[in-house]
Amino acid sequence: MTTQAAAYRQKSEDGHTNPLAFALELGFFAGLIWGAIHWVFYMFHFTKVIPGYLGESFFKHTFLKSGSGQIVGWLLFIVLSAVASVIYVLLFRKLKGPWPGMVYGLVWWVIIFTIAGPPLHMMKPLKYLGWNSIISEVCLFLLWGLFIGYTIAFEFTDERKREPKQAKA
Repeated sequence: MTTQAAAYRQKSEDGHTNPLAFALELGFFAGLIWGAIHWVFYMFHFTKVIPGYLGESFFKHTFLKSGSGQIVGWLLFIVLSAVASVIYVLLFRKLKGPWPGMVYGLVWWVIIFTIAGPPLHMMKPLKYLGWNSIISEVCLFLLWGLFIGYTIAFEFTDERKREPKQAKA
């Protein structure tokens, strides 16, 4: 057994979670779930933003509109979610409740859809997207941020699981 695996195992037995491992696992599932929901939104025309929008700087738009390109976009969303989860764990893991995660999701939406997205040609500027796309994407990022933030808050601020096992009521 490697020393890193032993350290992780020891922390788990103490009742403390390894923040980096937890953040990466959570980010994977956040990207998997909410990337799939974004794909469904696109397939049912709730949004005009293609699932591969994060890859616009690296791939041709025609490829990203294909089935393979949409899967690549999904994988890129998983990577974004893992990065966002690690950042949240490092900076905000002690914040309690659902609101910080929702604000975090909104901040990511603003960064992607207003600051970085249009100049990098990930998507059209907001005035050309339409209200259905804007509302769908805002809601998706609100729920994505809630999923990440509240899961992390629950894991790192729930003191009941750290009580001694022999404690009497």
